Amino acid sequence: MNIYIETEDPHLRVKKILVILIIAGILASGLGLEIIKMQQEKTDEPTSVLGLTTIQGNSLFAVSNPEAPVKIKKVKVVVTAYSSTIWQTDDTPFITASGKTVEQGIVANNLLAFGTLIRMPELYGDEIFVVEDRMNQRKGYYHVDIWFPEYEQAKSFGAKSTYIEILES
Repeated sequence: MNIYIETEDPHLRVKKILVILIIAGILASGLGLEIIKMQQEKTDEPTSVLGLTTIQGNSLFAVSNPEAPVKIKKVKVVVTAYSSTIWQTDDTPFITASGKTVEQGIVANNLLAFGTLIRMPELYGDEIFVVEDRMNQRKGYYHVDIWFPEYEQAKSFGAKSTYIEILES
């Protein structure tokens, strides 16, 4: 009885690498830019990380203006408001959890890193907010607290359900 053991083609790995390199070369030569344009026209929601645009979340290409904020994710949250009052904050009501002094455009959130830029288009259009503070853990991750200079402003804001756009500079 003869036993035949089939082995993988020793050149198959090299062939796979060559195919990947050829595809990467085609994309880098300009065809990739056309794919990005087509994808952006379809979704109108490009994503950007460190100056690279992603297509369907898995391919990275350089973008022409990495300095402009680009929407990368949309998340549904509850938005409330707070002010620098002792009963709403800790014993340093004018200092955020990141160590910055409170000012217009500061928000608190437990999910996003300090310095993360967000927008709330349904409530504030293109105004950009910065995550610089935290909330009590019972609020969870999908809750954003906007800082207001006056307690009455924060109180009259109330609570709203909306989408935020998480931006990357």
